[in-house]
Amino acid sequence: PDLAASLAMARMAVADGIKVMACTPHFMPGMYDNEASDIRRRITDLKQRLAEADIDLALVVGCDAHIRPDFLARVRDGRILCLNDSRYVLFEPPHDIAPQRLEDLLFNIVAAGYVPLLTHPERLKWIENHFAIFEQLVNIGVWMQITGGSLTGRFGSRPQYWAEKMLASGMVRIIASDAHNVSSRPPVLSDAFAIAEAEVGLDEAKNLVLIRPVNILDNEPADKSPPILIAQSLVSAPPAR
Repeated sequence: PDLAASLAMARMAVADGIKVMACTPHFMPGMYDNEASDIRRRITDLKQRLAEADIDLALVVGCDAHIRPDFLARVRDGRILCLNDSRYVLFEPPHDIAPQRLEDLLFNIVAAGYVPLLTHPERLKWIENHFAIFEQLVNIGVWMQITGGSLTGRFGSRPQYWAEKMLASGMVRIIASDAHNVSSRPPVLSDAFAIAEAEVGLDEAKNLVLIRPVNILDNEPADKSPPILIAQSLVSAPPAR
C-alpha cells in the first residue's frame, strides 16, 4: 500500500536470507489494472529507495497474470511481464472453478517457447476433484509453484495437504513466498525450506528455493534446470472437511 510497507517487507526478506525478489503484482484487467510500464517505473523507484535505506535486496520485474484468452498475445507484446524478462511467466488460474480448455491454453504458451509457472495450485478450491489436470500440465511442461505458507499450514489443512502431496509426487518446481505484507502473508521462506528439506532432502529443497529460481533469472531453458528429486515419504489421507 505504501513505501513504508515495502521497506518493511524488504527488511524482513533480507533477514530471512532472501537476496532477490520478483515484484509480481496481479495483472487482471478490470480488477487489477496494472500496466507493464508502470510496474517497471515503480520497481526502478523502489530499487532507489532500497539503496537509500541500505537494504541489500535485488528486485526484478514480473507480474502474476490471471488466465485470459489472449494470454499468449499479451506475453508476446510485453503487456504481461515475464520474470526478469525471461521465458518464465507466472500464470494464475481461477480459484473457485476449473476453467475450460486450460490444458490447451497452457500447451500453446509452452509451444511458443515460454515456461508458465502455475501459481499456488494447492490453494485452488477445485484441485481436489481435478488433480489429474495438474498431472497433465506437468507432463506438457508447465511448472508448478507452491506457496511456502501452504507447507507451514498458514492457509489451513487442505492447502497444506495438497502442497505436501504435490511435493512428494515430484510435481513441484518452485516454492515461493507469495508475500503480500509482513503479518499474514510475510516474505519468508526459511520455515518452508526446512519442511521441504525434511520431505525431499537438502538438495531438492535448494533446487526449489535457490537453484531453479537462479535458472529463471538467467533465462536458462527449462531442460537445463535440475530434475526433480522425488520424495520417498508417503502422503497421508486428506484431512476431513
